[in-house]
Amino acid sequence: MSTDTELSFSVVTGASSGIGLELARIAAQKGSDLLIAADGPDIETAAAELRAIGVEVDFIQADLATTQGVDALYERARQSGRAVDALFANAGRGLGKGFLDQDVADIRKVIDTNVTGTTYLLHRFVNDMRQLNSGRVLLTGSIAGLMPGSYQAVYNATKAYVDSFAYALRNELQDTNITVSVLMPGPTDTDFFETADLLDTKVGAGKKADPAEVARAGFDAMMRGDAHEVAGWANKLQAMMTRFLPDGQLAEMHKGMAEPGTAKHN
Repeated sequence: MSTDTELSFSVVTGASSGIGLELARIAAQKGSDLLIAADGPDIETAAAELRAIGVEVDFIQADLATTQGVDALYERARQSGRAVDALFANAGRGLGKGFLDQDVADIRKVIDTNVTGTTYLLHRFVNDMRQLNSGRVLLTGSIAGLMPGSYQAVYNATKAYVDSFAYALRNELQDTNITVSVLMPGPTDTDFFETADLLDTKVGAGKKADPAEVARAGFDAMMRGDAHEVAGWANKLQAMMTRFLPDGQLAEMHKGMAEPGTAKHN
């Protein structure tokens, strides 16, 4: 696929804020009509903001951790009568603190959102892309998926799944006109750290990337058809380090960033 292919209709999940909203904004600025989704009421506000750019924007409030939520989003897309040119599978959920101190319901929500829901979402939408032999997919993974996540054990494991899954699906589709890319951000200035209860950690209190810049890097990588994009030079360096350091050392490094009570406040 060429980088100048226009997008006519894009679906963006987790689009009420953060990286998802920025991805939707970039697509809209490129002239793409949108169907956006999130599990909270802020998705309606995001839709109004995006319509001001001058494109058609439909929205749905749906819990994409559930089969019913994914089905509702898929059916809304089908009702449009339009082919989905780009799927931004961005919806995700984090969870901090020690594994044994986490609530099992919260653990399951992370797995159901990041793994089960994302997998089902792609199975539904990419099957339609395969029938048309056309489409682009961008999954929001994380550099967290490249290392054992002490005090974020479940979250990092789910992102390892997303990162790996993206590469496998890309390989299966390599002889088609469908591209699959994975965005691997580092710490980004979104509400992730608050919802994941990570504000009292070194990573939660530290410097974070601009979500608009992260989204732009991912969007451009998708349009180029690249396999992955690690956003930011510091994150690229960290991602490279994970190839050479033993897992035990990586886990200890992550502990220093994510252990509760490690935040440094000025």
